[in-house]
Amino acid sequence: MQNLKVTVFQAYLFWENTTKNLQNLALRLSMGVKEHTDLIVLPEMFNTGFSMDATNLAEPEDGPTMLWMADMARKYEAVITGSLIISEGGKYYNRMVWMRPDGSFEKYDKHHLFGLGEEDKNYTAGQEQVIVELKGWKIRLAICYDLRFPVWLRNRHDDYDILLVIASWPDKRVMHWKQLIPARAIENQCYVIAVNRVGHDGNEVYHSGHSMCIDPSGNTVYYKPEDEDLYTFSINYPELIKIRRSFPFLQDGDEFTLN
Repeated sequence: MQNLKVTVFQAYLFWENTTKNLQNLALRLSMGVKEHTDLIVLPEMFNTGFSMDATNLAEPEDGPTMLWMADMARKYEAVITGSLIISEGGKYYNRMVWMRPDGSFEKYDKHHLFGLGEEDKNYTAGQEQVIVELKGWKIRLAICYDLRFPVWLRNRHDDYDILLVIASWPDKRVMHWKQLIPARAIENQCYVIAVNRVGHDGNEVYHSGHSMCIDPSGNTVYYKPEDEDLYTFSINYPELIKIRRSFPFLQDGDEFTLN
């Protein structure tokens, strides 16, 4: 199994301005991605910011943001992922798209919608747990508020190797973020890669980043508070297997099903 090279973009986002965000993200990627990478990770609702105005901001799957993602994936010969507001069948979804260089893609619709912010009143919750593969790695997709729900994310039989979380997590609750990510890594014996945004949104909610990658033992591979950051790191598959074999506690876990 090969190591995986991951580029995370802890980005500043322009409020509800898809055109400006896509232009800025493309520019920053062109300036910052100087070597081959396997995966580029953008924050939650990277083209608009975390907005409840789905009626005016939603796009179809063949809309400009998806086309932009396909262009970026092809340009960098890498998978690119992040979420956007999708309109489908008369409903709106906070959808994480996993776009491959050949234009094919997978999708995960956010399951736990943030009731305090009325996300549940504006979007439809997804019901599918989604695991994708890249270079042999099994990667579980999750969005922001999902991080708080360990049962939803439980890795019972080494189902996945990486938990990939994209977010628009506010600074006022960043202490929770900083505790939950290592907890998910340790309890699931996986890498957790969590990418947040920075800056204020249109509701004056401040986001302070703190994007990170934590290994299965709880050690920090990457961590960046406060500032916009575009950074590439590698994660090691043999190290993951070594940890799981030396302390195989997941085999003693509880069996359960989700309704």
